[in-house]
Order: sequence, then structure tokens, then C-alpha cells
Amino acid sequence: LAGERREGTVGPPLPGVSVRIVDAQGTRCPPGAVGGIEVKGPNVFAGYWNMPEKTREEFTADGWFRTGDVGTMSADGYVEIVGRAKDLIITGGLNVYPKEIEERIDAMSGVLESAVVGVPDPDFGEAVVAVVVAAPGHRLSEAGVIGALKSEIAGFKVPKRVIFATELPRNAMGKVQ
Repeated sequence: LAGERREGTVGPPLPGVSVRIVDAQGTRCPPGAVGGIEVKGPNVFAGYWNMPEKTREEFTADGWFRTGDVGTMSADGYVEIVGRAKDLIITGGLNVYPKEIEERIDAMSGVLESAVVGVPDPDFGEAVVAVVVAAPGHRLSEAGVIGALKSEIAGFKVPKRVIFATELPRNAMGKVQ
């Protein structure tokens, strides 16, 4: 609460709360490496009500809760969330986190909002596709969005297609589906 504010991070864990970043095998990642975010502390619920199997799936044997978020932790404990494990796109064996691309698209002039998804691809397993909602009165093009991204991010992260929509589908909580 009183520490340094670092852009792009959620800061260090609050007092009494423990956070760790782990790889797919559950081994703690070194500082700066991307992995699953797990938390433990008095603020974490004990399990899902009347759902013991889900509780076993979401908690480790030593009591850590798997948040479903993917992130990094600096050597001095600052956590950065890079996306959700379920949203991860694997294209040609490489990991793409939609949030990184969405932030860049959303920052473009004339973009109201965007969503980046993986779609089946016969050659790469999944292909990156962006769905973009233009702000009223703005005309955007697929080539323009792709061209702008090519100068900012690695080629494998650049969407293969950009689809324009009038709005993004949302669930009852307002979360993009």
C-alpha cells in the first residue's frame, strides 16, 4: 500500500498473503519467467461449496489456490498479470497472451475495444485473430491494424485476420465471451 507504484504491475502481495509463480509441473519459476499465479493466505477461500472435486482441481496439495491467471514476479516481489491460462493461444508451439495484443489494438486511434482469440489452424494448431469494434465515426481496415502491429510485436503474435464487429458478445457479468 505504501510501496512504489510500477506501471503494468499489481504490486507486491499484501501483508499476510503469499504469491508464487509456477510452471506447468508446479515448480516455482525464477524472477521474470511467465507461469501460473498461485496464492495462499487468510483471504483465500477454503474451497468450493459442495464441490470437493473442483476444490481438489483448483488447490494444490500444499494448500495454494490456482487463480487461473498467468504472470511474472520480479526479484523484489512485484507481480505482473499477463493473461488468463484459458485464454492462452499456442501457435506453432509459441505462446501468445491475448491481453498483450488487445492493449496495443485498444490504444490505436479509432478503436473502441478489441478481443483477441485463437482459432483452429491446420498448420500452426491455432491462429491469432482479432475482433475489433471501431469508435463511432472511425473507419479502420484490416491491413491498417495488422500493419501497425507488425512494427510493435513479434510476427507470430500479429493477428492473421482482423474482423470488425459493432460490439463484442458479453455474458451477464459484462465479460467478453
